[in-house]
Amino acid sequence: MLWIKAFHIIAIVCWFAGIFYLPRLFVYHAMAEDQATREHLKIMERKLYRFMSPFAVFTLVFGGWLASYNWAYYWQSKWFIAKSVLVVILIIYHGVCGHFVQQLQQDRCQRSHVFYRWFNEVPVLVLFAVVILVVVKPF
Repeated sequence: MLWIKAFHIIAIVCWFAGIFYLPRLFVYHAMAEDQATREHLKIMERKLYRFMSPFAVFTLVFGGWLASYNWAYYWQSKWFIAKSVLVVILIIYHGVCGHFVQQLQQDRCQRSHVFYRWFNEVPVLVLFAVVILVVVKPF
């Protein structure tokens, strides 16, 4: 079980590295004034999204595997249900990032750098909440 927990944590860290950095690339992309810079950012965004996506899957697989050791406890725990809702929000956020990557690849995204700066804060708040729920188990 400790190996599974270790791989779960590794996957989380790798996924969040991408979740934190990709929207920052969106900010730079929205601010870029020359086509060469935008093209370079397109490559970085595409590669980063491809890198982080398997770690999202690994996070879910290892997390589900860990929970499977004691389903009854976890699905009766309010903190775990709240954490699971936040994980669903992260999955949706990940999908929205993929949508933005596609739009930026096709030069169809009209969002401002200010939007992406705010968008970039969502996973920070979710991470804080998830860590507090898992460690403190406030309810």
